[in-house]
Parts: sequence; structure tokens; C-alpha cells
Amino acid sequence: MNKKVTVSTIQKIKDNNQKFSVLTAYDYSTAKYIDEAGIDIVLIGDSLAMVALGCETTHSVGVEEMAIFTRAVSKGVQRALVVTDMPFMSYHTDIASAVKNCGKMIKLGANAVKIEGCSEYILNVIKRLVESGIPVMGHLGFTPQFLNTLGGYKIQGKTQEAAEEILKQAKELEKAGVFSIVLEMVPQESAKYITENLKVPTISCGAGKHCTAQVLVSDDVFGKYSDFKPKFARKYGDMKALILECARQFDEDVKKGTFPSDDEAF
Repeated sequence: MNKKVTVSTIQKIKDNNQKFSVLTAYDYSTAKYIDEAGIDIVLIGDSLAMVALGCETTHSVGVEEMAIFTRAVSKGVQRALVVTDMPFMSYHTDIASAVKNCGKMIKLGANAVKIEGCSEYILNVIKRLVESGIPVMGHLGFTPQFLNTLGGYKIQGKTQEAAEEILKQAKELEKAGVFSIVLEMVPQESAKYITENLKVPTISCGAGKHCTAQVLVSDDVFGKYSDFKPKFARKYGDMKALILECARQFDEDVKKGTFPSDDEAF
């Protein structure tokens, strides 16, 4: 096993002008294979609400669901940094419950948590988490948990003024103690400007090539999830076709009586 990836590893990559990779995982075996492939950060994204549970938005999952997936994924990972996406309303009501919920994910095997936004309250939550020994990944630009207040899936930071505002927020997150920041659905040049003016690494989720890292939903990368494909996702395989073929072949063999064979029976 290669040396365990830590928040210090991530910062060194940024300092050396290198790149790192991030993929989501929601189960033990997928996490194990992603880790073996050399992915640097495994994110238990709240996107599991859609791709794993069939919900319409990320709002549908809570601490209980994220805890189950965090336990499963963390057991499959040895090298990568494991980050749990804290779900909607799990850190919004008060700092004490935020620390408790985030601490639960760490106890279950996560190495860090991800939190969206940059309000004064969120900044105070991040400060308390870091003080408590819980590393935090920030998230700016389009923030899915604020879908309703943002008025839908809209690109953020399209003007210089808007990019400056995101940079201002990013610097506040940096000061609060985050070890990295996801920039989602931000124009490439805006993300470049923001990245160049930060000390901590940025992670592009549809924010172009100039960020320190790239993150995608693994089901998009593998070609497994077909309900929706973001413009910024790249399909590297066709697991949907493979699953269909294997399932159809199994169905056919069962109905023909060719499965199981004598060698597959006791």
C-alpha cells in the first residue's frame, strides 16, 4: 500500500503545482477498486440521493443514510483520503449538533467532511470543527443544498464581480481553516483566477481545467447512471451495457436450465 493520503499530502500537491483526483463512492467494493486505482480522495457525496437511492435532489438524505454509506466506503479504502459530504440540515441548526454529526462520520471512518456555503454561521461551524480536529472541505459556486434559494441549476461566477465575490468567500473559508474548496459550475477563467489567489487547493466540479483537482460522480465516469449526464462529466466506460448483458445472460441461462452446471453445485 502506498502512503496514506492526508490533508497535508493534498496541500503539498498544491504547493508543488501538481494535480490530484477525486471520485465519489457509495459502497465497499467500488471504494476498494477506486482506491486501488490510485484516486487520491474518495468522496461519499450526497449525490448518492440520486444515483444510489433514486431521489430527485440531495435534500432527501440525512445523517442516518450518510452514516451507513460512510461506514461501508471507509472499510474499502486504505490509501485515499475519505471525505463525507454532510447532508442537508445536518450542520445548519446549531454548532453543537453540527460538531456531533460531523464527529459521527469521523468515528465511522471518514477522514474529513465537506460543508457547503460561506455564511457567518457556516464559518463559525468550520472553525469549531477544525478546532475539534475534524478537517473540512469547503464548497462554493453552485451549492446543491441551496438549490431552491439559487433558483435552480445555474452557473455561478459568470462576471468579474461575481468571481470576485466567490474569491472573497473562498478566502474567508481559507481563513476559517478549510483544507480545500470545491468550485462547482463556475466558468473556467473565473475558477483559474480564484485558484491562483488561494493558498489551499481548489477542486473543480464543472469548473474547468485550472483547479488543483477534478471531482466527478463515479457512476457518471463508469457509465452506470443514465438518468442525467452533466455537461462536465466524461464517460470512461459503459457499466450500464455490461450490467444489462450480464443480467440478460444470467436470466437466459436460468431459464434454459444451463445454470448451475454440475461444477457449480455441491
